[in-house]
Amino acid sequence: MPRDGRCPFDPPPELGGTRDEGRLTSVRLGDGTVAWLVPHYADQRSLITDKRLSSDASLPGYPHEGRIPDGANRIGFILMDDPEHARLRRMVTAPFSHRRIRAMRPRVQELTDRLIDDMLAGPQPADLVEAFALPLPSLVICELLGVPYTEHGFFQECSRIMIDRRSSADERGAASGRLAEYLAELVQRKSTEPGDDLLTGLAERVTAGELTADDAAGIGVLLLVAGHETTANMIALGTLALLENPGQLALLRDHSDDEQVVNGAVEELLRYLTVTHNGRRRVALEDIEFADHTIRAGEGVIFPNDIGNRDPEVYDRPDDLDLTRDARHHLAFGFGVHLCLGLTLARMELQVVYGTLYRRIPTLAAAEPLSDVAFKHDGSVYGVHRLLVTW
Repeated sequence: MPRDGRCPFDPPPELGGTRDEGRLTSVRLGDGTVAWLVPHYADQRSLITDKRLSSDASLPGYPHEGRIPDGANRIGFILMDDPEHARLRRMVTAPFSHRRIRAMRPRVQELTDRLIDDMLAGPQPADLVEAFALPLPSLVICELLGVPYTEHGFFQECSRIMIDRRSSADERGAASGRLAEYLAELVQRKSTEPGDDLLTGLAERVTAGELTADDAAGIGVLLLVAGHETTANMIALGTLALLENPGQLALLRDHSDDEQVVNGAVEELLRYLTVTHNGRRRVALEDIEFADHTIRAGEGVIFPNDIGNRDPEVYDRPDDLDLTRDARHHLAFGFGVHLCLGLTLARMELQVVYGTLYRRIPTLAAAEPLSDVAFKHDGSVYGVHRLLVTW
């Protein structure tokens, strides 16, 4: 469903309008199949935890956006059900614990300041995406995983193809395969050249027979792609949203030393933008009676978190960006057993960025009108292709 070019930060109007059609509505997907859409916040939180709904993308009836590449359902554990989902996820939870993420914060602050210094020393206008928003989370996830940052051009290009809606299934599958092959080789190398990183931990589990080499590579693909794409887009798109709301930007800039204000701003921007805008997707394993409808076994169900986060029954003036509201219970990271593994890392990175960038560059301004900004309508992660700024 297309967005309104006059309101590029808002979900598609037609999608938002499905709330008026009831608690469950039937939608047609791009491949001609039909699925159920759950538009309301409360229903999304309750139904997505129903164990009669499966995340397994290999099952008939799963609501794909298009033809799925061979083996794509094996990328990490995101498209798996328990107990296998839980078994694999537990293998990588420790590096994302609150304690480990707190320990990483000084390093993220150092990288943030260094990138800002480099941008300030360069020409104007600068592309905030290329100079800051994309390098920062890429550097962070590379250090956490143990991936050489020198390979960032390769994995960013693979990632771009994988999440581009215009890519064919074969193109996405080939990009995913190249990235998985690279990470499999890197995991194998970690078994003889270990480091203090997540891939070394996976290599140890492969050696111990707890994990296959393919599953280790799949987990690496998931964490590497998700670990930089979503945060990079949140940094750039969040900055643009603030520039378009100068009163909110001033509030954040003037209170950038107040942890409560900065943390609240992060949650509100996550709610307001919800950059993963293709919805959480499931398929029914058996018949489910819900809201005077029967979801039949084998039928797809889609949870559009972006309109769940704009539900007027939950948020007053939901289409306004209001950094003073309590938005902590938003659905930007999903809900239930598939709650985003990296949410603690993403929150910390965004807290550092939003608490630093506008304080360091108080005169930051967009160098082109909003109508000229190229938004990522072509991606399953929403954002901007570039953001030209001056100061």
